[in-house]
Amino acid sequence: MELKSLPPRITRHSGSRNGGAAPVSEEEGGGGEEEQQRIMPDDGAVVYQVYKERWFGLAGLMLMNIVISWGWLTYAPVSDSTQIWFGLDSQSPVNWLATVIFFTYGLCGLLLAVLYTLNRHGVKPALMASSFLVLVGNWIRYSCTQRKSFGGVMFGQILIGFAQPFVLSAATHYSDLWFTSRGRISATALTSFSNPFGAALGQLINLMLATSPEKIPEMTFWVAIIATVASLPWWFVKSRPPTPPCASAVGKKLGFKESLGVVFRNRGFLLVFVMFSVYLGFFNAMSSLLNQIMLPYGYTADEAGITGAILIVAGLVTSAIVSPINDRTHSFLTAIRIFVPIIALSYVALIFAPRTHTLAAPFAISALLGAASFSLLPLVLEWAVEQTHPAPPELTNVTLWVGGQILGAVFLIIMDALKDKDDNDKMWKSLIFEAVVACAVSPLTLMLGHSANRRIEIDKVAAQRIGAS
Repeated sequence: MELKSLPPRITRHSGSRNGGAAPVSEEEGGGGEEEQQRIMPDDGAVVYQVYKERWFGLAGLMLMNIVISWGWLTYAPVSDSTQIWFGLDSQSPVNWLATVIFFTYGLCGLLLAVLYTLNRHGVKPALMASSFLVLVGNWIRYSCTQRKSFGGVMFGQILIGFAQPFVLSAATHYSDLWFTSRGRISATALTSFSNPFGAALGQLINLMLATSPEKIPEMTFWVAIIATVASLPWWFVKSRPPTPPCASAVGKKLGFKESLGVVFRNRGFLLVFVMFSVYLGFFNAMSSLLNQIMLPYGYTADEAGITGAILIVAGLVTSAIVSPINDRTHSFLTAIRIFVPIIALSYVALIFAPRTHTLAAPFAISALLGAASFSLLPLVLEWAVEQTHPAPPELTNVTLWVGGQILGAVFLIIMDALKDKDDNDKMWKSLIFEAVVACAVSPLTLMLGHSANRRIEIDKVAAQRIGAS
């Protein structure tokens, strides 16, 4: 059950991010709310409530993240067949189909458009822009795949990359608007994890769709069909709830310039930004290169695909347990200090896993890495919002994701360049590079100090006032 609370003297929400909605009584709230709590100050009634519609919008963000991520890794699981179909000299151009997605996320003009859209107009316009770009990008890819135009496929991939920030950056913004302090981590987790879940679907299903180079156009067609079906319904999602869910959702957020000062002068945020960027970057790079990491050691493409799926599924299952617990305990720092060393040690173990020539080692390490990475992701996103409130949550979200995506592209290029050309393109040097950097940043967790979770404290104070009234 989520916490619904309000300070006793709030009587109107004008100027808030909930559209300036006036307070409503129980009778005015309509049938859409699940729960509400009211007090009666001298000058009228105020209601905070959560709405069932929040799940529809959350589902929209999740599905869009899935199809965009599926688009990101459409060709990576079948890189050898893609190389043959387009007549490429190596698999490096295929790697660029994934790399370009990371770089598009970091375009300053695009990020400003994303921040403006979310801050001023909410989630609905962001989903509309994203779904349009996904539709156009996927069908351009299909048309150009039939004509064996690799440049055209790259252009379609760039459009899909433009779609990603509109939904990936909306996770904390949406949870801040529609959920209370006892549900935000779980909501952010569901939205954020749908991105790697789409990658897992691509790892498994695309292998079944493209069993030979001649099947590449057919695979691209079915991915486009799925993306089309997933994109259309979300034009009907609401941007904001009629009334805020809790006290911390009422206050007006800081302006953009003020927020930049609050965010980038926050020592804890800067430390977490470095860690998050490195670990997300390596996760993205490894997901893109998993096929090429395992195949030179005699593994099959199917076995590499299963390894990628285990990485995602183990993460989803673990996070489904960890996120609700942290929604209740709010033990952000403790959890971060547990998961970061596990991730670093997993990258060390990954150096030796392919050399065992067994499935047990890569399967086990992927499960451990996925479990720790997925559990860490929403914790960091929500902790950053707590530490920088009342800065808009989309600002910290965008900043963290940009760091991870840009480093993902840089790491992918470096790891591709470190292939051992004299030994069947084995990537042992790449895995050593990955492990060294991952271990180097892990001690930063010890530099994080304990500080107040600002939104949670606001809701606690509001709840105490209600209890005392």
